[in-house]
Amino acid sequence: MTVVHPIARAWITTGGTGAQNYDEFADDAEITAIIEANPHSALGIEMPHRAPESLGKSFLDALPDAVARLAEAKADGSYTPAEQAVVLYRISAPGEESAYGLFAMVDTDQISTSADEPGLVIRNEDVFIAKVRERVALAEALGHLLSPVLLLQTGRGDELHAALAAATDSAGAPAATDTDQAGRTHAIWLLGPGPEQDALTALAGGGELVVADGNHRSLAAQTGGLSRFLAVVTTPASVAIQPYNRLVSELTTTPGELLDRLRAAGAQITEIDDPVEVPAAGGTVHLRLAGQGYAVRLPHDDGAGRLENLDHALVERLLLREALGLDPGDKRITYVGGDYPASWLTGEVDAGRAELAVLIAPVTVDDFVAVNLAREKMPRKSTWFTPKARGGLVVAELSR
Repeated sequence: MTVVHPIARAWITTGGTGAQNYDEFADDAEITAIIEANPHSALGIEMPHRAPESLGKSFLDALPDAVARLAEAKADGSYTPAEQAVVLYRISAPGEESAYGLFAMVDTDQISTSADEPGLVIRNEDVFIAKVRERVALAEALGHLLSPVLLLQTGRGDELHAALAAATDSAGAPAATDTDQAGRTHAIWLLGPGPEQDALTALAGGGELVVADGNHRSLAAQTGGLSRFLAVVTTPASVAIQPYNRLVSELTTTPGELLDRLRAAGAQITEIDDPVEVPAAGGTVHLRLAGQGYAVRLPHDDGAGRLENLDHALVERLLLREALGLDPGDKRITYVGGDYPASWLTGEVDAGRAELAVLIAPVTVDDFVAVNLAREKMPRKSTWFTPKARGGLVVAELSR
């Protein structure tokens, strides 16, 4: 029996509703601007308190607005219903290899967060519980899921990749397409019950599935008592990992004292005169403080395992916790994904809107998969997968 299933009642976009997921933004004002430019964007439902007409409300107080927006979208033809369906998914752009996935439902009781916890769905990062509570509240209010968890099929990924490529090539015109902020085209095809659907769900559930994006959404499914959650099952060949950087709005000490504390901890620090970029390889992180950049080689702990010596783990422990005294969940820290270039982060420091930018080389897909299959846990916000699965293209109605 596969752990991947058709969506019992799906709502498929007819166009115009696609959106970045709620957690892809470094600045909430961007969310408001996107919703204002496109009121049909699913962001207005996913982040109801950021919609222009709901500003000033808390997330919970804005939930009735989200319910009303979804009902309006279904009533005005923005979505069309389908029963017992999966959805073929292709993301393409000139000069890039196409990425493939399958929208489907996955058994929540298969989520495993440690080696002694059985299950084929491996969740791999620490989470911020406040975000989980918001996702639970949204699902309970809407009775629908709009934003999928991105899962990597590690056991039969090559077979699934080939099967999805063949299926989309022969599927004819897509049911809908959507263009994201990077210019990629997201295309979907509805696939109803039958042998092809059975074969694809078997492949999609044919090995261990690693949560690549959507750790909060998967935990929200568990916390909210959902038997299944909405996912896009994709393949390692379809994704890459981009940098996941940090921006600190306010230091707890002077820049000079911060550097002295890092040196005292064993860090090797060199000034950078050129523009500060993301490091080309791991082992060194780059900092931008007011007026100056630095390359910082943080000391490894020879008695610790590989996870404790990952750049992201060292930054969290040595720089944020020990040198600055900040908990990783502190509101002064913004986690900035790879859609934002290094120039944006350093520009925030140079403009005085932040006091420190931390640029960290991305981990590799192979390392990410190996860590997860070993049932080890990645540092929080350490992997920014691209391309992202688009929210609002396929909506799963939850049974009451």
